[in-house]
Amino acid sequence: MAVLKKISIVLSGLIILISAEISIGGPPFLTDDPEPVDLKHWEFYISSINIFQQGDQSGTAPHIEMNYGIIRDVQVHVLLPLNYNHISGRNITFGYAYSEIGLKYRFMKETANRPQIGTFPIIEIPTIKNNEFGNGKTQVFLPIWIQKSWNKITTYGGAGYWINPGTGNRNWVFAGWELQYDFSEKVTLGGELYYHSSDAIGSLSATAFNLGGSINLTKKFHIIFSAGHSLLNKSFTSAYFGLLWTI
Repeated sequence: MAVLKKISIVLSGLIILISAEISIGGPPFLTDDPEPVDLKHWEFYISSINIFQQGDQSGTAPHIEMNYGIIRDVQVHVLLPLNYNHISGRNITFGYAYSEIGLKYRFMKETANRPQIGTFPIIEIPTIKNNEFGNGKTQVFLPIWIQKSWNKITTYGGAGYWINPGTGNRNWVFAGWELQYDFSEKVTLGGELYYHSSDAIGSLSATAFNLGGSINLTKKFHIIFSAGHSLLNKSFTSAYFGLLWTI
C-alpha cells in the first residue's frame, strides 16, 4: 500500500505538470506566441496530449479549448481537460480537477523592423476535488511572448514564471522557442526547443523538443499535431493531436 501511495503521489505531480504544459502551449506546441485571435472571432480545439514515461502513460482524453477575440489585441481563453492515468499492470483512470482561464494581450504590434510582443497570464483553478489529478491549489503562469515573421518563416518564443503552491512544490520557469515554415497554403511545419526548471523538491529540470505543424483542410478546419522527446535529465516522449475550428 505504501508503494501504491507513493506511485499515486508521483503521478499526481506528473498530471499537474502535464496540465501546466497544456496551458503554456500555442497548440500544437508548448511554446506560445503573442498573437491573439482576431476581434470577434473564435477558435475551438478538441485535442489530446500524451506523456509516455517508463512504461506509464498520462495525458488528456480529450481537452477542450476555446479562444475569443473580445476586443482588439485581446483574447479570452478557456481550457477544460479530462485527464487520464495508465500505470502498467493497472486499470486506466480518468478524472477532472482543474479549469483553466487566461487573457492574451498584445501590447506591441509587429512592423518591418520590430517583433510583436505580448503577455498571456493563465490561472489553473481547482474545480473538482480529485487528489489523483491535482492538489487543490490555484496555479498561475505569468509569461512574455515575442514573434517575428519574414514571408513564409515565423519564429516566436519567450519565458514565464509558474506560481506553483502545494506541499513539496516549487515555483518554476518555462522558456521555449519555435521556428516554422509555410510550405504551402495547406501545410505548415516547424519545431520547438523548450526548458522548464524543477517544479518540486527532489525533481529535475528538463530540456526537450517537439516537431509538428498544421494541415489546413479548409479555411475553417485544421489538423494540428506534434511529437517530441526529452534531451536532458528526464526521459519522456510527448505527443499532441488536435482538431481546430476557426470562425
